[in-house]
Amino acid sequence: MVGGRVIGASGRAVRRLMRPLWRPLWHGLRWVAGHNDAVLGLLALVMFIIGWSTISLTHDVPVSLLPVLALAEAVPLVLLRRAPFVGWAIAAAVSVLWWAVVPAFFDSPMPWPVVQFLVLLATIVAVGLWGRWREIPVVIIATGVLLVVAMPDDLKPWALGQALVMGVALLVRWLVISRRQLAVQKDEVETERARRAVVEERSRIARELHDVVAHHMSMIVVQAQSAPIRHGVTDPEVVAEFSAIEGSARQALTEVRSVLGVLRDERGPVKTAPLPDLTQLPALVKASKAAGMPLTSRLRLDPTQVPPGTALVLYRVAQESLANAARHAPGAAVELTLEEDSGWARLMVRNSPPPTHNVRAVGREPDHPRGRNGEGAGTGGDDEGGGNGIPGMFERVRAVGGTFEAEPVGAGFVVIATVPLTGRPQVSGLG
Repeated sequence: MVGGRVIGASGRAVRRLMRPLWRPLWHGLRWVAGHNDAVLGLLALVMFIIGWSTISLTHDVPVSLLPVLALAEAVPLVLLRRAPFVGWAIAAAVSVLWWAVVPAFFDSPMPWPVVQFLVLLATIVAVGLWGRWREIPVVIIATGVLLVVAMPDDLKPWALGQALVMGVALLVRWLVISRRQLAVQKDEVETERARRAVVEERSRIARELHDVVAHHMSMIVVQAQSAPIRHGVTDPEVVAEFSAIEGSARQALTEVRSVLGVLRDERGPVKTAPLPDLTQLPALVKASKAAGMPLTSRLRLDPTQVPPGTALVLYRVAQESLANAARHAPGAAVELTLEEDSGWARLMVRNSPPPTHNVRAVGREPDHPRGRNGEGAGTGGDDEGGGNGIPGMFERVRAVGGTFEAEPVGAGFVVIATVPLTGRPQVSGLG
């Protein structure tokens, strides 16, 4: 136990010492990844200088040819990223030139300078990482033949060594490709998950609007059917008109059920409880306060003035926002306001920063920080709570022709839903 604590403390101390170095190293690697040509140009310059300085140590070359040969050695490095096969071809041709034309000192271990050999290996790695697949066997075979023919006996195993170098490069290439494919698949999964969340929320909205519309259409059918009896109407024309109203209402009800009724989830239990409306909003506020939420509410809208579908949307938005405030900003003061403004109902739920200053807010979902205009794809709330966070609230409000905003305010968060109180709710986009 003591040894474990000592090792843990040592690890934490090392991480603290290394932490200041990680950020510069990370930024350096990102800069290198974004400036390949500059890095390769700098590397070629360094190898040019080294080659110019060391060629005369292993080969009998006139001084005037030193910069030319050093330049021939370094040029392939510039082409590693953009044309690796061409860079390898140049390096192989220069290697043949060194072996066939330029005499080496008797004690030189290789027929070419060390810089030239390192550049040749670098081009092999580059072909393995970025070359075409059909170029790889050509490079392996041609380089193997060159090394077997040109190298002395004790260095001929490099013909196999260069193939191993190519194998390591191919392994790295496969790992990079696999990670990229995994990242693409992850993005596709996240995109599909977000799309399905929106589709499921639209289906939920359609089901609830179906219940509202079906109820009122059923009432029209019943009233049209019983009106002549209740009022003692005997005029055939009036009775026929009521019958026509009843027939049209029945036909509309059948069409609504056939179009939207298929969206019901037949696998789940059938819910028989009535859909909520704004008359239940005070109970929701009371329940939130009883759960310990420091909530202040101002309800200045007569529930009887709000159409049933719109009332359902406002209730669901309030329910979802309060649930998210309790879940992601615990202990924060929350303000709920519902009022009328020129024929529109305006619902606002705002939370202040939580005591821990954790800016998780009324509309924001964990691990999905985007929270505006329906973006993000949380899964806040259960089936009774209204469903999929900001995307769900956005789709609900849009379904009744309203506008929706959800954004940070200081260190807190605010959700504002504005919906019309008059006119027919627009339900486009629910399909």
